[in-house]
Amino acid sequence: MADPRLVYDHDCGFCKWCVRWMLRFGSFTPVSYEELTPDQKARLPDEYDNCMHLLTDDAVYSCGEALEQVALRCGFVLRTVFGLLSHLPRWERIRERGYRFVADRRAIWGRYRACDVVE
Repeated sequence: MADPRLVYDHDCGFCKWCVRWMLRFGSFTPVSYEELTPDQKARLPDEYDNCMHLLTDDAVYSCGEALEQVALRCGFVLRTVFGLLSHLPRWERIRERGYRFVADRRAIWGRYRACDVVE
């Protein structure tokens, strides 16, 4: 089984910083929007460039759900925290709104946390 592919916006310094952080704690293959193969693009939603995605062999996770799936693969602490959060009423709505809040303000967060390369 191949490592899940973590799809991100290569033009966003904050996004690259987040991916770099995720790679420290989990096993993923980072793939920028520009590096997507035609087969990978075909698996993504039409407006794929408005959030992150996690591609596994058998599923596609997007936006907040992708972040949750990444967190579940990043060690005991995050797995426990997100496991507990998933029991909250309306968790999916909270997760997606939280993701959108951060994603829509990437330029602001990028002033504090950003990097030029993912390695």
